[in-house]
Amino acid sequence: MSGHSHWAGIKYKKAAADAKRGKIWSKLVRMIIVAAKNGGGDPAANLALRYAIDKAKAANMPKDTIAKAIKKGTGEVEGVHFEEVLYEGYGPSGVAIMVEALTDNRNRTTPEVKRLFEKHGGSLGAGGCVNWMFSKKGLITVNTANVDEEQLFEIALSAGADNMQNTGEVFEITCEPGAYEELKKTLKEKEIPTEVAEISMVPQNTVPVSDEGTAKKIISLMEAFEEHDDVQNTYANFDIPDEIVSRIS
Repeated sequence: MSGHSHWAGIKYKKAAADAKRGKIWSKLVRMIIVAAKNGGGDPAANLALRYAIDKAKAANMPKDTIAKAIKKGTGEVEGVHFEEVLYEGYGPSGVAIMVEALTDNRNRTTPEVKRLFEKHGGSLGAGGCVNWMFSKKGLITVNTANVDEEQLFEIALSAGADNMQNTGEVFEITCEPGAYEELKKTLKEKEIPTEVAEISMVPQNTVPVSDEGTAKKIISLMEAFEEHDDVQNTYANFDIPDEIVSRIS
């Protein structure tokens, strides 16, 4: 299973647990604020805002919290200014890692991200050092136990998917970002339950990692980024066998 798919799966399970205690809400509020600031407060005309609101609803965020975040983004309510920052670097075994952050203080966040890389055997790189290894895609995963593969393939293809693969535990469906909403809507209408559904940075190639110790370091580094308040998303191109992932996560 490739890095983006099973890391997305690990994040999905972790987000579900975090949502129960509201831990993920602060990150989603930032996401909504920035989306509203950049594209306006109408989700019908702002795809990024609609996407952020969908994620907030999935995390059971109250409507008034969502509405207040939108108003902060549009300037109707005074709020903190958040800046989008992309960090790129390498983890153990040369794994490429991208870290998307929203911060109100770049001078605080940058050295903290650098320390996390170094603490877990990696290094922060220059801008552009790994970005070229990834493509922006819609990413949706469906548990293999929930649907027939041939049926899902036909539905996904007709709804705009450009690829689907069976990774063992899940069917991984990718599409161009512009086709993501229609694909997600179609699967919902067909009552096909999804696990991960997000706009992601999908690696073009992956780095095989078969050593359990190295795998632990990589997963530990990714989890450390996810725990950081300023980090919104993390992407990587590791390829760790399922049996190792299940043992260490």
